[in-house]
Amino acid sequence: MSFDPETLLRAMFDAARGAADPAVCVSPHVPPAPRRTDGSWGRTVVVGAGKAAASMASAVEAAWAAKNGDAPLDGLVVTRYDHDVPCRSIVVVEASHPVPDSAGEKAAALILEKVKGLTADDLVLCLISGGGSALLTLPAPGLTLADKQAVNQALLKSGATISEMNCVRKHLSAIKGGRLAAAAAPARVITLLISDVPGDDPAVIASGPTVPDPTSFADARAVIAKYGITLPPAVAKHLDAGREETPKPGAAAFARTETVMVATPQMALEAAATVARQAGVAPVILGDAIEGEAREVATVMAGIARQVRRHGQPAAAPCVLLSGGETTVTVRGGGRGGRNAEFLTALAVALDGAGDIWALAADTDGIDGSEDNAGALLAPDSIARAAAKGIDVKASLADNDGYGFFQAAGGLVTTGPTLTNVNDFRAILIL
Repeated sequence: MSFDPETLLRAMFDAARGAADPAVCVSPHVPPAPRRTDGSWGRTVVVGAGKAAASMASAVEAAWAAKNGDAPLDGLVVTRYDHDVPCRSIVVVEASHPVPDSAGEKAAALILEKVKGLTADDLVLCLISGGGSALLTLPAPGLTLADKQAVNQALLKSGATISEMNCVRKHLSAIKGGRLAAAAAPARVITLLISDVPGDDPAVIASGPTVPDPTSFADARAVIAKYGITLPPAVAKHLDAGREETPKPGAAAFARTETVMVATPQMALEAAATVARQAGVAPVILGDAIEGEAREVATVMAGIARQVRRHGQPAAAPCVLLSGGETTVTVRGGGRGGRNAEFLTALAVALDGAGDIWALAADTDGIDGSEDNAGALLAPDSIARAAAKGIDVKASLADNDGYGFFQAAGGLVTTGPTLTNVNDFRAILIL
């Protein structure tokens, strides 16, 4: 073996993140500035939300002058705390994620005001990335920030998929689910998207503020019923009334809108696959949109890894199983950790000490859940190393304490905020 397994796994993760770096993927898509019929510049207003919003705004500014000379540019984007990137003419506001706060509420209201009153000669450039649903929070009339916080917390613990959570969020919002585009009409709206959702559906990414919403109030009520979520009275009343439905496909609000996907999970996996090939390891991309309970996905992945070892299928060792998407965790314990640490803890249990199998799972945004790590790295001796410190892997999994397990095993992967987000990256290396 001519490579170190941990070094290779980390290099693949770095390549995956690098493929979604806004400095690389945004600049080619910065549009020409609008002009009025008399030849003067129209207005260009940049708005956006997400963990990559500030870095995307910075990339826009860097490319703007080269492409558009002295054309005016201004705007406001909202990103997560500690994700700020200095910008010259675009204001950056930091707010809370995954549970919204008043800073995000105020920023969303300002964004909505900025796009109102524009003309057909103006342009709105909307920069959207993962995390935008929580950051771009503006309660629908009759609801409060506290109402939205309560529902958000319940959804995060319920095991609901990102599509289900965002269906509910859109129907409690005054800005998501296409409402931002409706407010900007008749201006032209171009949305640049960094996808963090399985399937890369623009209507799901950050709850689709500038695209048509195919879901309904009835769908939102069905999600609440499915997971048995207790709602604040005002929210229950709002969903039951079902008034002022989100704009649907074909609505006039979207006549002059365009969406461009600038980075996706598949692009990230392909970048990681290139690194694997260069090391003489066969990459197998299992999927970029894998969903389900983290521990159940881990059980399936362990089975595929065993198939490689026993039968050389779907590829002979050395190979690496690559996957992306967003798993979920139904929280029943009191431990610490996000879905990637949960996945790897469950994978360790399912592999049951199988040798020569390494794995890395991490969120490309640098934050796994609410902890300070991006994810973790599983080595063949991780269970033994944790046990030497009195930590049992099965007990950790039962308590949803993946962070504690890998802290003891010495496998936490910490990057700090990466300023991008194409969701989870998983690599299982079979030697």
